[in-house]
Formats: sequence, structure tokens, C-alpha cells
Amino acid sequence: MRKRILLTLILLAVAVAGAWKIAPAVQTVTSSEGILRLHVIANSDSEPDQSAKLAVRDAILPLFETASSYEDARAYLLAHGRELQRTAEGVLQARGLDYGVQLSLGSELFPDRVYDTVAFPAGAYDALCVRLGRAEGHNWWCVLFPPLCIVSETGESVDLNDIELESSVWSFLKTLFSEDA
Repeated sequence: MRKRILLTLILLAVAVAGAWKIAPAVQTVTSSEGILRLHVIANSDSEPDQSAKLAVRDAILPLFETASSYEDARAYLLAHGRELQRTAEGVLQARGLDYGVQLSLGSELFPDRVYDTVAFPAGAYDALCVRLGRAEGHNWWCVLFPPLCIVSETGESVDLNDIELESSVWSFLKTLFSEDA
């Protein structure tokens, strides 16, 4: 039993030391140049309006997946702005919502945000702003380019620091050293 505990402690120490050594450092963006953000503002804080905000986001994000640079993403936006607006309006109409959509491209203020190992300090960034109806509800934002708009299966924004990975090695070691073994 003591050997098992000692071996477990040694393996745990090696794993912690290895994780500490390879943990990536957070890099702070020093310029907003080359960054295009997305800002979707809901009509209100009602559940239907908040749900519509996320559905509009989900309809818009795939349209930018092929952008390989800031210039590509911006060019797509400028060339297909009406299509983006029709897409957003179609989402609202499908939900029986009759308020409009206003798109704008310009400088928007954003709070501090960390995506994985990249920190974006608060400040002004180029952004596609999608205002739904009165635009008086909670908003949703991400980085369109470089592509850092990651959402969960429920459609909520995912903080990459909150993602938990499951290791088959760790699972094996836990079964190997469990009390039932």
C-alpha cells in the first residue's frame, strides 16, 4: 500500500512539474491593428431577445470562417454587408421578431479579455457591430480575426481558460491506483 501511495505521489509530482513547465504564458496584444472584432447587442434583456442575439451570432460567424487575414475578413464584410444584414434579419423574422438590424463597421470600445494565451487590453478595436432593434440588451463580443470566436454547444461564449481536458493516461493511472484495484 505504501509503495502505491509513494508511486502515486511521484507520478503526481512529475505531472505537475511537467504541466508547470509547458504552461503557456499569456501574451498581451500591443496594437489593435490587424484585429477585427464582433459585437452583437440584443434588443433587450428578455429571454427571446437574448436568444435571438445568440442565433444571429451563430448565423454570422460561419460566414467569416474562410478569412485568412484581417484584410480578407474586412473585405468580406464590405462586399457582403447587405447579405450579412439579410442573414441577421432572417434570423429575427424566423423567430417572429419584427425589429430591425443595424450593422456598422468602425471603432468600438471593448473591455479587457483573455482568449487562451492572448490578452486583449481594454480599448478601441475595429469591429462589426450588429445592433438588434433598440440595442438596449446585454451584448456578446469576440474576435473575428484572428478567429477567436469559440462557443459551446449551448451557444455561450467559451473562456478557453475554463476548458478541461481529459487525459486517458490520467484516467488509467486513477484506475490503477484506486482502492478497488
